[in-house]
Amino acid sequence: MPTGAIRTLGANPATAPIMLHPGDAISTGRRVLYILLLGALTALGPFTIDLYLPAFPQLEADFSTSAAMIQLTLTGTMIGFAIGQLIVGPLSDKVGRRVPLIVVTALHVLASIAAAVAPDLILLGAARVVMGIGAAAGGVVAMAIVRDLFGGRRLVVMLSRLSLVSGVAPVVAPIIGSGLLTIMPWRGIFVVLAGYGAVMLLAAILLLPETLPKARRQERGSSTVLQRYRSVFSDRVFVGVLIIGGMTFSGLFSYLSASPFLFQQTHGLNPQAYGLLFAANSLGVVGGVQVSARLAARFGPQWVMAFSTALLLISGATIIVCDQVGAGFWGTVIPLWLFMTACGFTFPCVQVLALDRHGKAAGTAASVLGASNNGVAAIISPAVGLISAGSGITATTMAIVMVGCAVVAILSLWLIVRPRTVAMLAP
Repeated sequence: MPTGAIRTLGANPATAPIMLHPGDAISTGRRVLYILLLGALTALGPFTIDLYLPAFPQLEADFSTSAAMIQLTLTGTMIGFAIGQLIVGPLSDKVGRRVPLIVVTALHVLASIAAAVAPDLILLGAARVVMGIGAAAGGVVAMAIVRDLFGGRRLVVMLSRLSLVSGVAPVVAPIIGSGLLTIMPWRGIFVVLAGYGAVMLLAAILLLPETLPKARRQERGSSTVLQRYRSVFSDRVFVGVLIIGGMTFSGLFSYLSASPFLFQQTHGLNPQAYGLLFAANSLGVVGGVQVSARLAARFGPQWVMAFSTALLLISGATIIVCDQVGAGFWGTVIPLWLFMTACGFTFPCVQVLALDRHGKAAGTAASVLGASNNGVAAIISPAVGLISAGSGITATTMAIVMVGCAVVAILSLWLIVRPRTVAMLAP
């Protein structure tokens, strides 16, 4: 499918004049279209994971099971999401961006329908794993397309838009989910997800161009999956930001998996009030992402993360202190908002440092980043339920996991990434 970006390379990209960044030739209108489409594709994953969070208490009652067992359906989704990204990313570097996206998104639609009619928790969990695999393509392919088209500081701006979606979507999804629960049972949420996936599938077929020319798929040094994985894992900075991203997402998802029980059962919020709480937190993520993009372009993403990881630790520790002294609801909510803001600062910086260094293996780099974020979070987030076993989920048990993640992120930044050794972004 031709686009302005592809036409600037000519009929034969292998022999056409070299352009530094093909996306620079794209018109403003088309760039806005790409942002909207790629943002919607990126949001499919977080919405698949989080839209049903407000229904956790209902699922617990309907299936007569424990909170920990319900949390395992979330873990299964995130594991599937991680596996799907590891498959889709390298495949998109080999065969192009469009085909893997279309095939895997179609799988998501089928799995969502299966989840909507699942008669028991085992089948629901299995459908959720497949849904995770099916939702994996959107975020990976979106980041790879942006890296195909842009570089330097413009890459920061474009990725900040996707980071805004990937950071806000997990927070906004429960708001929408709580609203849906007022007009439909929890099974209806999966019908909505099936419809969302179907719309994205149609949009990908009709509107999304192929941004990876055949000549680039055959470049020496990136022709095999092993070579592409070796290129990213041999980069010390990439490995460091991989750990930081995984820890930030783990802290975020520890909160997301614990919050339905903490705020609806412990603090007595109804699903609508719970949704409003998420709306307030989303403002922190939005502000963090937008301010971070500007600061990263000027001072360097590594120095923005020096601030944001410290804020993750301070805000998480404050939640524990406030809970222990009996500060109540507001003693949890205020520092929690700061934690979410720190997540917003961190997300775009992780993506920029990971992708700017690996343009020839953008799909692989994006898949490893996404798989690490969700895979590590899938392992760590249920720790809140395990720590709380027998005593119930509290702000302290939730924040203990958040603080642990922040400590690991800080150590990774200063011992592995080493900010002083990272060069500033090119214009």
